[in-house]
Amino acid sequence: MAVTQEMHDSKNVFGEPLIACSTRPLTGFFRDGCCNTNDQDFGSHTVCVEVSDAFLKFSRERGNDLSTPVEEFGFPGLNPGDRWCLCAARWLEAHEADMAPRVYLQRTHVRALETVSLEILRQYAVDLN
Repeated sequence: MAVTQEMHDSKNVFGEPLIACSTRPLTGFFRDGCCNTNDQDFGSHTVCVEVSDAFLKFSRERGNDLSTPVEEFGFPGLNPGDRWCLCAARWLEAHEADMAPRVYLQRTHVRALETVSLEILRQYAVDLN
């Protein structure tokens, strides 16, 4: 029996269609540009962020170097200003350390709300008027 790669509904935190996070660099658990997820995505790569230099340093100090390219995985390395589908737990960890990057709510998957409240995410929203 084959393992399914079926995605969960592609909805954002408002229950609307999920907007792409980034195609340059190409992000997402499925590398489809969106923060889509499924049951195999144990990290819940569901929060679309705009990475900052401070966050990249924070993540590197926590053992997840997002700024160094890894050619064998086709990962170009991130630069400040890039958008990226970040693991919800890592985003929450950064929030608790006052290092959280800004968030694109319309590009963040509804499953992120299983880890982080919408109230907290709204405090970092780039895309709210």
